[in-house]
Amino acid sequence: MEKKKSIFYSSGSLAAALSSSVFSTYIIFYYVDVLKMPPELIGLGMGIYGIWNAINDPLLGQMSDRTRTKWGRRIPYILFGSVPFAIAFMLVWIPPIKWIGGNTNLMFAYFMAIVFLFDGLYTLVILNWTSLFPEMYKTQAERTKVSGYRQIFGIIGNILGVALPPIIYSSIGWPYMGLIFAIITLISLYLSLLGSKEEAVYSEEIGLTLIESLKATFSNKSFLTYVIGSMFLQFTFVMLQAGLPFYAKYVLKVEDIKVSILLGTVFIVALFFVNLWGKRANKKGSKSTIILSTIFYGLALVPFWFIKTFVGGVITASLIGIGLAGLLILLDVLISDIIDEDELKTGIRREGMYFGINGFMIRLGISVQSVLMGYILKSSGYSSSLSIDAQPPQAIIGIKSLITIIPIISLVFAILFFKMYPLHGKRLDNVKKEVELLHLKKLGYKEDKSISN
Repeated sequence: MEKKKSIFYSSGSLAAALSSSVFSTYIIFYYVDVLKMPPELIGLGMGIYGIWNAINDPLLGQMSDRTRTKWGRRIPYILFGSVPFAIAFMLVWIPPIKWIGGNTNLMFAYFMAIVFLFDGLYTLVILNWTSLFPEMYKTQAERTKVSGYRQIFGIIGNILGVALPPIIYSSIGWPYMGLIFAIITLISLYLSLLGSKEEAVYSEEIGLTLIESLKATFSNKSFLTYVIGSMFLQFTFVMLQAGLPFYAKYVLKVEDIKVSILLGTVFIVALFFVNLWGKRANKKGSKSTIILSTIFYGLALVPFWFIKTFVGGVITASLIGIGLAGLLILLDVLISDIIDEDELKTGIRREGMYFGINGFMIRLGISVQSVLMGYILKSSGYSSSLSIDAQPPQAIIGIKSLITIIPIISLVFAILFFKMYPLHGKRLDNVKKEVELLHLKKLGYKEDKSISN
């Protein structure tokens, strides 16, 4: 596909990354440290949110796979769901404090309602946008190249999402931050439609029932090893993003613009290594490359336990960006290969279900991270009412463990599962050849059908 359209399509990654990174990085900090909600209560809420995702993501993925319209299976959801999604994101940061006052129960009820709404719409829109990727780009070279474009937009979204909020909310407030990012998200999603395209033949296929679809998905060894490894990786992403504002404030003792620099450095450095990891994957394969980048990423977290200065934090953040770039570019390439393999077994494209289950596992990681983070902050003696220098030593150890010990343990498990991932080498080459022949047959059927009509 032409480069211009690929770039337009890839721009949707800015919306996905921006909204997700702001939410993952600042939702606990905002409701706990700013609005003074009990950390264990917000942790419980995020745990309930994980249960919602157990229902939400796979069902919406199945619904997408079985949608039949003249505009396609995926595009209508992006077209009509983007505005409600942007509004829901904005409302996350505008709780009705004037009416709720200091009522913890009412604030918790609002928190749960708006998080459920935001996440449901996020899944509806972003899952369908992501599901277009394996369908539009079929070869390893195309996928790594366009995944590179997507990750450049995604990294920009992450930079905006993790680095700019302290600058914005400290100057004009949290509600305006939500409004600004909601507008950027909406523009990005509509730009992505300029490069989006669906093959009509896939919309004509009779999809599997929900039970059949779940059975086929969970019996796929390639997917199971991938999705569990991916969950452990995604867990470390959200733990790092959510823990860094606390780490910067209470360990490095910096706030506002310096927090932005620290968070932004990770993704700025990652920008320069996206193409390098993509070239390595094309030469050596995606499996070995994602394992190598995971090792780089894990080793780079170690210095956070020891450093005490802002400069040390920036250097460590730079090292993290090197490995992170490889992980960002390869996760969608791997799941796209898995979807190809599944098409050979089931005869139909099922991006929606695969990205739905994958999304559920990612959100499960977010929920576990939130519950664990709330527990560690409380049990270590952290209190939002204490000043920076008044936090007990145990709280500092707890905060440091959130972005070093716990993520490193999770990364070890990620590597173990990626080592068991079977879809690589000759097996992957054979899948590519067979699925190419299958697509030629399907497109040939489509042409014959149009001629006969």
